[in-house]
Amino acid sequence: MQTPPELDVSETLAGRQEMTSGGASVAFSKGRKGQTLIIAVRCQGEGKIKVTVRSVHVSFSQPCVAGESSTISNEVDLTGADRDGVASVEAPSAVRWSMTIGHGAPVQDEPPGEG
Repeated sequence: MQTPPELDVSETLAGRQEMTSGGASVAFSKGRKGQTLIIAVRCQGEGKIKVTVRSVHVSFSQPCVAGESSTISNEVDLTGADRDGVASVEAPSAVRWSMTIGHGAPVQDEPPGEG
């Protein structure tokens, strides 16, 4: 049985959906101001899933492959990530997926290389 993706040690869990198929909504709790929203999705089965988070105006699609488990993690650094919300997932019934939602430190820009 597949388990939802894990967060890094520095990230805070905000919501989780165990392995499911078809569409579902996953509620998540708010983070602190300035934190990023992290959405990690694991899926298996032939098809594509679409994730929409209306509270932060973000959506993305993830292709899924039969017989292979794939995980994608999206980090969103924008206004509104400090509010609670819901991630809505549209998926064909043949696709099984799980999701972990968390909050993390803001993305740091790497300093320009010296040379």
